[in-house]
Amino acid sequence: MTSYLYELPTTGAISFADACVDSTATYTADIADTTEARANLRAVLKESKRADQGEKDYLRLVKVLDDYIPRLYGLLSCISSAEISLKAEPVFSWRTTLSSNLFNSSPRISIPTFSTEKIFSLLTYAYSISNLARAVVHSLGRYETERAISDAERKAKDERLAFAVTLLCKSAGLYEYIGKECLAEWEQERDRVVSLGMSCPRPPDLSREVVIGLSKMALADAQNLAIRKLLSKAAFESTLTPGPPLPKSHPSPALVAKLHLECVSLYLSARSLVKTPGASRSASKHKFKLSFGKDKSPNDASEESGEEVAPDLRRYLSDEIALHGALAHKWLGVDAGEHGGTSKGGVAVGFLVWAKKELEELRSGHSSGGMMPDGEREREMRERRKARVQEELESTNTFLVGYKRMNDTFSFQPVPPQADLQAMIPAGLLAVAVKPYSKPIPAFGPGSVEYMRRQAEELELLASENAADTAPSPAAASGGSTKSYAGAEAYY
Repeated sequence: MTSYLYELPTTGAISFADACVDSTATYTADIADTTEARANLRAVLKESKRADQGEKDYLRLVKVLDDYIPRLYGLLSCISSAEISLKAEPVFSWRTTLSSNLFNSSPRISIPTFSTEKIFSLLTYAYSISNLARAVVHSLGRYETERAISDAERKAKDERLAFAVTLLCKSAGLYEYIGKECLAEWEQERDRVVSLGMSCPRPPDLSREVVIGLSKMALADAQNLAIRKLLSKAAFESTLTPGPPLPKSHPSPALVAKLHLECVSLYLSARSLVKTPGASRSASKHKFKLSFGKDKSPNDASEESGEEVAPDLRRYLSDEIALHGALAHKWLGVDAGEHGGTSKGGVAVGFLVWAKKELEELRSGHSSGGMMPDGEREREMRERRKARVQEELESTNTFLVGYKRMNDTFSFQPVPPQADLQAMIPAGLLAVAVKPYSKPIPAFGPGSVEYMRRQAEELELLASENAADTAPSPAAASGGSTKSYAGAEAYY
């Protein structure tokens, strides 16, 4: 059980000092530090691009982004409050890793506005957190099936698995924040620069539907890991005696089925969103369309868009829908076999036959509609998928053999047709929640800790000066003028 492996983007170099004007010289050092932090991000992304899949350091990338993003927000805060002005509209170069094109490589595009930089930085942050969760899970191995593992070791690895769930819930919150908050601002900025005659392409990475779809997918991946954690103790106890009957520690099979059904629902929503018209456009309309100078129409700047969402992402969603649908059928069959009594013997066999058929189709690749591109990242995803499906197929077959023998020997119940089984499927159940993302406190400028401290000091100083100005003189404090001559205050 794992999650989607994102291809990380790379970005071009930029100096914020070349784009920003600090007329008061208050933020000169901060602008330089922000440029340095972004250069560090660029260097780490390039290094990650060149590294082998098993050598990528996602934790380091997360730390670099934790340093850069608050500085970027500081710069944006200064610009929005007119403490820093712009010499010209900055243009940022990013590689769009969610885009599909003719050569199955991520195209690099240049897009204006600081909103673009903010969104791509946050997207990279979400990708990195998700990939870090995947790396954590990969480091655990199939610990719950290790016969020699101690209970303490298993619980410690359960905690690491729970940490990966938390990371994916955080990633889901980031995508939700980008889709609901940041892209609305970017669309306004895009309209502004397009009205000025600037080109502002819109790849799938900047589509609200796609980004919200990624949030759904991250939440489904988190639920997938949560199911594994729920089953870890029972999986360990079933290592020596797989199949029926279930160990006493096993959670309710009906509950497990409902959790898988919710995964299906989330992955379906994600796939529908990334295939929404406007989120992905027909490749046939764009793959062979070239624009050369004067032949480009005036409306191209506003209509320019990326290709379809990358096929490996769409294939991942299709495969997860098929896998979790099969697993839901498997556990519904196990529930009927364990708790349905003799009257449900045919139902148990029917669901397990259905699950076995779906898993065999998934193993042969029929459900995904073809092969992935043969890169290192795609090979790793394909190999892990193959191992997972094979493991589940063996488990399903073990249960099927056991319950079929019981039905043929004791129950003698007919196996319902698939349409009748479909009517017995319950609603799904969500066991995880999106962790909302709160935008960071700016590292400098309005809204930063230092800025608010300085404002508080200035207000305190102003208050003390006002108090000094309004304080009564010593003579007034003593009740007026003193009697310094004979007959003073004696007016008659």
